[in-house]
Amino acid sequence: MTILFFILGLFIGSFLNCLICRLKDKKSFLFGRSCCPKCGHELTWLDLVPVLSFVFLKGKCRYCSEKISWQYPLTEIATGLLYAFLYWNYGFNLFLIFVFSCLLVIFVYDLKHFIIPDEIIFPLIIISLIFLYGNFFVAIGTTFAFFLLYFFSKGKWLGFGDVKLAFFLGLFLGWPNILVGLFLSFVIGAIIGIGLIILKKKGIKSEVPFAPFLVLGAFIAFFWGQEIIFWYLNLL
Repeated sequence: MTILFFILGLFIGSFLNCLICRLKDKKSFLFGRSCCPKCGHELTWLDLVPVLSFVFLKGKCRYCSEKISWQYPLTEIATGLLYAFLYWNYGFNLFLIFVFSCLLVIFVYDLKHFIIPDEIIFPLIIISLIFLYGNFFVAIGTTFAFFLLYFFSKGKWLGFGDVKLAFFLGLFLGWPNILVGLFLSFVIGAIIGIGLIILKKKGIKSEVPFAPFLVLGAFIAFFWGQEIIFWYLNLL
């Protein structure tokens, strides 16, 4: 079953790629044939087999020979591994599948476009409120803290989309895991940011998307937050 969920994740990952690409252009992700973003040629099912099509086509479009972005196979593999990991730990949990699929879309979309799409974050918040209403006040506190960072930095430290994502993370992680998630997000972001500056890929004033770090921190905190807290308390 874990292997089957990995395969399912590969195909869902292909769908998430379609969603990520069409959100930017405000196109329907439920209707319309997939096509090459470079030449516009419609793709057949042979071009759309998760991972395998990318390998057999050697990372190039069959029709125009332009390179295919690594986003496609990496997102498919990440989704497959995520689904297998979720099933291994929680069995078939549709809510967690939905949550982490949305977080993966936010991760990739913000990495590409420096924005968190409302079409993803608002349904994520609404559905999570139904299941996790007990964490509402944690979500409010997290949102307030992020809003202060947004307000006093005038949007330079983080965007308003991060404030909305913070509300969801407060709901999803609850107390005290939200502390672990946010701490790890800032640490990971600082390490990668400093690394990019050292490698001269970014400058001190360059814009860096923060949502991917929030998603990574949330992932670690959700699965291992309690262990991290116990480890920290034992150090004290």
